[in-house]
Amino acid sequence: MNIVVLCGGLSNERDVSLSTGHGVANALRDRGHNVVLMDLFFGCQEEYDDPKELFVRKRENVIYRVERTVPDLDAIRAQRKQNNNSLIGDNVLEICAAADMTFLALHGEEGENGKLQAMLDIAGIRYTGAGYLGSAMAMNKGVSKMIFRESGIPTAPAITLKKEEKPYGNVGYPCVVKPCSGGSSVGTAIVNGPNEYDAAVADAFRYEDEVIVEKFISGRELTVGVMDGKAMPVIEIIPKAGFYDYKNKYQAGLTEEICPAQISDEDTGRVQRLAEQVFKALHLDVYGRVDFIMENSEEKTLYCLEANTLPGMTPTSLIPQMGVAMGMSYGELCEKIIEVSMEKYRK
Repeated sequence: MNIVVLCGGLSNERDVSLSTGHGVANALRDRGHNVVLMDLFFGCQEEYDDPKELFVRKRENVIYRVERTVPDLDAIRAQRKQNNNSLIGDNVLEICAAADMTFLALHGEEGENGKLQAMLDIAGIRYTGAGYLGSAMAMNKGVSKMIFRESGIPTAPAITLKKEEKPYGNVGYPCVVKPCSGGSSVGTAIVNGPNEYDAAVADAFRYEDEVIVEKFISGRELTVGVMDGKAMPVIEIIPKAGFYDYKNKYQAGLTEEICPAQISDEDTGRVQRLAEQVFKALHLDVYGRVDFIMENSEEKTLYCLEANTLPGMTPTSLIPQMGVAMGMSYGELCEKIIEVSMEKYRK
């Protein structure tokens, strides 16, 4: 197949996306596909007469490693030759239209909030992952929490703050403060009292104009992928220090990830069924990942934190670990995502 792997972009998760994109492109090339790896923000700088020429050019596999800190987006903007405010680089749509499939390896708002998916739909371009509606609903944590509550899916009490609406409320302490549509825990803080609260809210507002404040639930952090509507194995996440923040997610050796999670068969079933329910409630398809907290109590109540519509595929990411537990190599997992995505376009 001729495949475009679309990654990069201009979000705080740019480095994570580049790592995912390089990993996916390498794996698909190794499995015999013709792959063009393209940065959404910079587009294609290669010269060509026909975009299909790009797919047969010989390309070397490259490993991209995520830095410990969030990228400087102003510095990234300054590197681009295009002198406009578009988030889409040169020739992106033309090259994607020439492919059999566009593998979305994007993370962060512009790749996961549904706008890109809607644009690709209008252009008649096939792509992997959820459509525009499910992407938009899952990306906005305030909206997804409303849907969880209406669908009977347990989720922690939370409020949404808007930058211009003061004074800001709270849900009591401890609580979690995070940008409403962010990912990779960028701008997220666990707050233990009023002295920390204002600073945490101000930091979250540096990333966007809407912030979620959620009651902190003490418990075991669990996550499960959903592929084609069916739950994958459950993983338990145990950071060695602090919480599961940007550094602990993407720097090898800082977090213990147990797959499958060492929980009872009954609890595993509860998590998987709830993940499938979340997937359906948010109108998601193809694949995704749903995050939970299992409360430290006799009842072991499950609370859904959020759903991720384009989960990471970096060397430390969770979906590839679930794939291995199911007997799928990284390359086979990438092909499975493409196969399930293709089914959407055959219906």
